[in-house]
Amino acid sequence: MKITDVDVQVVNLPLTNPFTSSFETKTGETRTVVRLRTDTGIEGWGETMWGRPVAELARKLATELVGTSPFALEAFHRRHHMVPFFHGYLGYAALAALDVACWDVMGKATGQSVTDLLGGPVRDEVPITALITRADAPGAQGRELAQGLAEYAAKVVGEGGFSAVKLKGTNDVRGDVGIMRELRRALPDVELRVDPNAAWSVPDSVRAGLALEELDLEYLEDPCAGIEGMSQVRAKIRIPLCTNMCVVRFEDFAPAVRLGAVDVIHGDVYKWGGISATKALAAHCETFGLGMNLHSGGELGIATAAHLAVVASTPVLSRAIDSMYYLHADDIVQPLTLAGGRLRVPSGPGLGVQVDEEKLAFYAAKNEREGDLTG
Repeated sequence: MKITDVDVQVVNLPLTNPFTSSFETKTGETRTVVRLRTDTGIEGWGETMWGRPVAELARKLATELVGTSPFALEAFHRRHHMVPFFHGYLGYAALAALDVACWDVMGKATGQSVTDLLGGPVRDEVPITALITRADAPGAQGRELAQGLAEYAAKVVGEGGFSAVKLKGTNDVRGDVGIMRELRRALPDVELRVDPNAAWSVPDSVRAGLALEELDLEYLEDPCAGIEGMSQVRAKIRIPLCTNMCVVRFEDFAPAVRLGAVDVIHGDVYKWGGISATKALAAHCETFGLGMNLHSGGELGIATAAHLAVVASTPVLSRAIDSMYYLHADDIVQPLTLAGGRLRVPSGPGLGVQVDEEKLAFYAAKNEREGDLTG
């Protein structure tokens, strides 16, 4: 079997509500979608973060896939191991799009799910996290904002059955602490997390961490920047620290362990460069006694299915993962099953998803008109 053609498109899809973090507010998502075709008639689909710059790089990398076997992924990644060095996150994202599409082909060619190819399921459903931002209580300030978000979160948990809630924090440290207190009052039995995306200083992180200790958080994610800063905070508070920002390459792993900077590391197929890399990260975490979870960069159905295959086949990924899937107003695949705050792992061959090509064309045309969504 040989790859004969690679098609790359960029799509814009709306969110149901604005999503605010410490650095942006966005109302939609731009994603890059890849389709591989083979000489046996099998098609494989991949999807990754961001838009046109990633798509351009994916097209360049795809020229070296044509004529090769989709099973020859190790050789492909070895040939392009310097791509992330020169292109950073864009490089990881472009490689991951092609990587996932190859896994989809391999599964379809063998009649197996990607989960089975990765070792078989240890779980059939994956809990996801309810994501709360200040945009969920528009116009509110101070105590009114905190109470409004707590009421909103309680409604989301009650209706959706989520077992974990994460607040996207801001540079308003005192305000975020107040919101977390109200969330704990409203949700005494739910796992709570807060993620300021490194918007706090080290002293503010320590002060906030000490104030949050009584709330029994599952973890505090990236309160401040850098491995050194995180290690200083971790030495002074009892809340576990999680990162998606200071351990982002395998080169970061040893320094983080040596300094005791983190307790939980967020993986991501699209930020780490593919499925095998994410599985390797899980092995590292287990070896050194660290927890692991998955970051969400706004995955649609194709990318979410790949994340679910990784979680389904990886014992250490036992927490409710981050997933923005439920926040999208539409999808380019037949919708994944979400019930009781859990996504059902697709069981069909490959990724187990069916692409709706009319919707793909519609949202690709939307990107052509609008350009990439940046906020």
